[in-house]
Amino acid sequence: MGPGIRLWFSPGRVREEGTTPDYRFSLANERTFLAWLRTGLALIGGGFAVDQFLPRLHGNLRLAFTVVLLVGGALCALRAVNHWVRCERAMRRGEDLPISRFPAVLALCVGLLAVAVVVLVLIGWTD
Repeated sequence: MGPGIRLWFSPGRVREEGTTPDYRFSLANERTFLAWLRTGLALIGGGFAVDQFLPRLHGNLRLAFTVVLLVGGALCALRAVNHWVRCERAMRRGEDLPISRFPAVLALCVGLLAVAVVVLVLIGWTD
C-alpha cells in the first residue's frame, strides 16, 4: 500500500504536515468529500434502478449500464477520500489545491449513459 493510501486510514498523520489551515477550509474540504460520497451513492442507486426498472431492456445492455454505474459509484467513493487527503495536505503545506479531470470525465460518462438509456427506451429496444 502506497504512502498516499495509508493516509486514507490514518488522517492524523496528515496533521503532522505543515501548519494548520483555517478550520473553515478543512470543513469545506470535508463537505466536498461528503458530496462526492453522495454522488457515489447516487450512481450506485442508479445502477440498481437500471437493473430493477428497465427489465425489458436488452439483457446485455442492462447489465453493462448497471455495471458502469456501480463501478462509477465505487470510483467516486475512492476518489473522494483520495481528493480529501490531497487537498488537506496541500492546504497544510501552503500549496495550490490539486486539480483533477475526474469531475469532467464523470460528467461526460453519466451524460452519455443517460442519453443512451433515453434513446434505447424511446426506440423500445427489448429482448
